[in-house]
Amino acid sequence: MKEAISKTDSSLTIDYLTKEPENLYLERKDLRKKSGEIANELIGMLNSDGGILAYGISDDGEIQDVDSLSDSERDKYRTLHQRLIRPAPPIKLEEIIIDGKRIFIFHVREDNEYIYSRADSNQVYRRAGSSNYGPLTIEEIDNLRYDKNLRHYEDQTCEGFNPDDFDRVLLQEYKNNISFDGTDDEVLLYRNLAKRDKNGVIRYCNSAVLLFSQDPDKYIPSAYVRYTRYVGDKLETGTKFNITKDEAIRGNIPTVILRTREYLRASFKDYYSFNVNEAVFVRTKEYPEEAWLEGVVNAVFHRSYNLQGNCTMIRHFDDHIEISNSGPLPAQVNVNNIKEQRFSRNPRIGRVLYEMGYVRELNEGVKRIFESMSEHNLSEPIYSDQDSIVTLRLDNPIYLNEKKLSADLLEEISRKMASYNPTKKEIIDFLLRKGHGTILEISNSINMGERAVRNNLEAMMCDGIIVRKSKKQRDKNAIYVFKTEDK
Repeated sequence: MKEAISKTDSSLTIDYLTKEPENLYLERKDLRKKSGEIANELIGMLNSDGGILAYGISDDGEIQDVDSLSDSERDKYRTLHQRLIRPAPPIKLEEIIIDGKRIFIFHVREDNEYIYSRADSNQVYRRAGSSNYGPLTIEEIDNLRYDKNLRHYEDQTCEGFNPDDFDRVLLQEYKNNISFDGTDDEVLLYRNLAKRDKNGVIRYCNSAVLLFSQDPDKYIPSAYVRYTRYVGDKLETGTKFNITKDEAIRGNIPTVILRTREYLRASFKDYYSFNVNEAVFVRTKEYPEEAWLEGVVNAVFHRSYNLQGNCTMIRHFDDHIEISNSGPLPAQVNVNNIKEQRFSRNPRIGRVLYEMGYVRELNEGVKRIFESMSEHNLSEPIYSDQDSIVTLRLDNPIYLNEKKLSADLLEEISRKMASYNPTKKEIIDFLLRKGHGTILEISNSINMGERAVRNNLEAMMCDGIIVRKSKKQRDKNAIYVFKTEDK
């Protein structure tokens, strides 16, 4: 059902509660869960991005009935957030009747001021993705406190902001997405993107400016994406300066994501990727869109906007791209555990992007980047965190190699492919991915004996497809490459 069922959250529907996969903002708990377990989950949400915990709904979406519990048990759950969590948490309990059955909805407001813990044990938890994590160690609690302090920037009011600068069309689109029936100011207040001062005047937060103003850079310097194209595989300076294109992509975050997507689609060239299973060449782009687009979304979502002067950077080289954003990785995240550990630096921004469809599965973006590169037989993504700059690097040595191959050679390979044995096909796949290789390297990669590899290489040399680069007649370190016009 799409009809709203909550007086506290007008976007809350039965379908969302029962069918939406559990995520950073939604947790379901059946009646068997003890009040202490519920308290731990609520603490995790308080220390992360807030959300909704529905008590009385099973994992598969079955609506149960809290009234089946005794009066004393119901009261124990009604008061658990007041009894078991310290300090006093910003949680509102709402009781909703669905088809004659009562459920408890705990509305949890994310808070950056306090670290929340169990009142009886001082244990601290936090939410990561759709799971609760903890109890945290002393070091992890210190890291959590540090990261919460960094989050304050998106909650700060933007002094001097003119509400006439809002993109009203985008705001209406957002309200439609969450089925919000109210004014623009009401939805901003509802999602904590604005606040009233002591005189009742609405003040707009930096998060609202970044998400919905037409030109955030007027108020928050460097709130844009910069794309640069280089000739070669590294940055040169002085007389060797090698930038051939330099473009600033401006607008609010949703608009920047869309404009950057279209710009990169036009900037990336096509190449021919060999499908070894089907033995055909497939025309594709330099990099899979799912990988680089997730990288862009993550960069504008997680960057530290308080570190002004550093925009989001996209550097495009011949054989790789780099996507960088200001601000170090969150304290408990490092380049080695980045696929598993999650923490939103800008939870207000993240929630809006999720509700608008720019973030499809919360905290799964990095994992999809790795999966997408693997599916396209490309190198594993590389993350670095240096000088308060996080950089994602995506490599494509296949493109660098294949763009040198002539159309005649590609046609010749395709023509002979039908008659080639599996070993020859695997050798072709190896050379396309690596660019070159010795007999030993190829043998180890395709799990085939060196003699068999040598015989197949010599056959393809006779076909005019591969050449051997060595002046020695017998050279175990001789390198084999595709025959190109410059050889």
